[in-house]
Amino acid sequence: MGSLTGKYALITGGASGIGWATALLFAREGAAVSVVDLDEDKGQAVVREIVDNGGQAIFVHCDVSQAADCQRAVQRTVDELGGLDILFNNAGLIRRASVLETSEEEWDRVMAVNVKSVFLLSKYAIPVMAQAGGGVIINTASGWGLVGGRKAAAYCASKGAVVLLTKAMALDHGEQNIRVNCICPGDTDTPMLRNEAQQLGEPDERFLEGAAQRPLRRIGRPEEIAQAALYLASDASSFVTGTTLVVDGGGLAG
Repeated sequence: MGSLTGKYALITGGASGIGWATALLFAREGAAVSVVDLDEDKGQAVVREIVDNGGQAIFVHCDVSQAADCQRAVQRTVDELGGLDILFNNAGLIRRASVLETSEEEWDRVMAVNVKSVFLLSKYAIPVMAQAGGGVIINTASGWGLVGGRKAAAYCASKGAVVLLTKAMALDHGEQNIRVNCICPGDTDTPMLRNEAQQLGEPDERFLEGAAQRPLRRIGRPEEIAQAALYLASDASSFVTGTTLVVDGGGLAG
């Protein structure tokens, strides 16, 4: 315990799923956490849970596709917590549709939330980290950022972009002691995964059974992805940058 003591972390999509689990874990490990999300009620609930357990946290309402909101989220984190050492670009959106079934507006929204947000938050966080002597950026990609998936054209394109954006930033900012890595989760039991079932018109139970068809014979838990984020955020990964960490129960193994 305490591997993040004295660190300041900003987590997007922090009100639910992987972001929620990571915010709680980072706080237990000693970090002060900025929970960034559009859902104020759930975001504030995460903050209360952290504070009630002796941690430090704030909630920042933010549309991660908007530059002004992203800049404000970084500034509030620095002003109210005291700094910014860890940026977890985790907010995400999925549209289960082929190219023919995806509208231009849907394509733009998926790209804005999944890719533009990583660009914007990093753009405003990197100068803060560089001035402080370094930092860590973790981006949530997906197994579908490495291989294609059916009826998920915009999502696959966006997550593939996150994988290569991660590598590009790692090359650009290593000399500033800023490590940049991404996590590629497999199907994980989150509200977004259950929303996929609704989009495809499948019962939740049948959809989740299909998602569990991988070597470990189950889907992931948010807490398991949070552990991967903790590894990348901590000094345990001090010589790791530009990498893609697949956490998927063996789904891409063969």
